[in-house]
Amino acid sequence: MSSLLTVQGLQKRFGGLVATDDVSLEIKTGEYHALIGPNGAGKTTLMGLLVGELRPDAGTIQFQGNDITSLAVHQRSLQGIARSYQITQLLKGFSVLENVMMMILARTGSAWQVFKPVRQNQAVSDEAMTALQQVGLSQRAHDDVMALAHGEHRQLELAMALAMKPTLLLLDEPLAGMSRSESQQMIALLQELKGQYSILMVEHDMEAVFQLADRISVLVYGRIIACDSPQAIRQNDAVSRAYLGDEE
Repeated sequence: MSSLLTVQGLQKRFGGLVATDDVSLEIKTGEYHALIGPNGAGKTTLMGLLVGELRPDAGTIQFQGNDITSLAVHQRSLQGIARSYQITQLLKGFSVLENVMMMILARTGSAWQVFKPVRQNQAVSDEAMTALQQVGLSQRAHDDVMALAHGEHRQLELAMALAMKPTLLLLDEPLAGMSRSESQQMIALLQELKGQYSILMVEHDMEAVFQLADRISVLVYGRIIACDSPQAIRQNDAVSRAYLGDEE
């Protein structure tokens, strides 16, 4: 597989705190890559750097062979990087379908349009419905977004990310706050997406990580201490020591 995203020497400081310490990382085209680490390891900071919400103090980020280190969030999104968030980001007061439609309009540069005629845009509606079908929410399309259960909110946010037609999908703890049954449903959904998208997932649920990932990178105190297959990570003593005392 060819390299899709290449990170070299990435650093981010917040005062005296080194949140990202000389991180180098490669995501291959078509790969499902998991990023794990103890609480406070710097995983959220690294995701923020990759999506463009934070600017690094040093290092470079290349995507599809182009340097995107200085690009803003919307510019990276238009290049094919989409992120789902640990805390669900939804538009209250709109339907499930309309939430997805707004992402399509943002992708196509039409988000400035008055929403009333947008509701009548059949092409956008059809595309949004396709994204909802991918995540199993087509039956809830016309429901108010706040009527969904927590697990369905996470499914909807994933549909919104897919509506951006990403080349690289960044998933920030997609199982956070889910019940056991909701988690199993989400894992099955992510399994279906595997191979269709290049994915980088931050997740604390080790069952999901070892079930889904092709490779796993382990971040500890802002540094990647291991990157290998799930089987090799299971047997890595340094990784085991890094989790001693963690709440998992």
